[in-house]
Amino acid sequence: MNLLRYSILSQLESAKVIAVIRGGSAKEAIELSRAAIEGGIRAIELTYTTPQVEKVFDALAQEDVLLGAGSVLDTETARHAILAGAKFIVSPSYMKEISPLCNRYSIPYLPGCTTLREMVKSLEGGSDIIKLFPANNIDPSFIKSINGPLPNVRVMPTGGINLNNMSDWLTAGAVAVGIGSDLNKAYASGGFAAAVELSRKYMEKVR
Repeated sequence: MNLLRYSILSQLESAKVIAVIRGGSAKEAIELSRAAIEGGIRAIELTYTTPQVEKVFDALAQEDVLLGAGSVLDTETARHAILAGAKFIVSPSYMKEISPLCNRYSIPYLPGCTTLREMVKSLEGGSDIIKLFPANNIDPSFIKSINGPLPNVRVMPTGGINLNNMSDWLTAGAVAVGIGSDLNKAYASGGFAAAVELSRKYMEKVR
């Protein structure tokens, strides 16, 4: 495996918690990202549903955090994200056209999958970690079921992850978890300080 790709994957697995940032504006996304970083989160997925998301990449470029791009639906967006500084690319479902582009630049591609068929296609496309999405109505034991026929599948559940069930997912074999709605709710109700505190709680639970 390419050393750059291996390094990025290792950082994702070490981070354990990936903050999925969906801001109503670039300013909000920057503040929410900085709250997550201050709380100890070391990997952030900046979604392309955020207006002017390139400004968020620029603002966070010097932060000690692994930046990735989410809600990537096509190769044009994937390339834009990579040029903006994204070190991993995430899609809500498997987009076969994105895999070769990411492989070309040694950037991990994490497509959203819920079925074995999608997971097999993702593996064939070169994905090392699969985003189990949405994970809201899936039991953590699903990972063991997946790893029966597909023992080399590594999973990052996203959607419905919270402080109460995060440990269940990690114990069940998830390499990391993606959190988003929790952070947005904390920020909406208590601002920057509340988002920092929630991020700290997630990282304390990981430790």
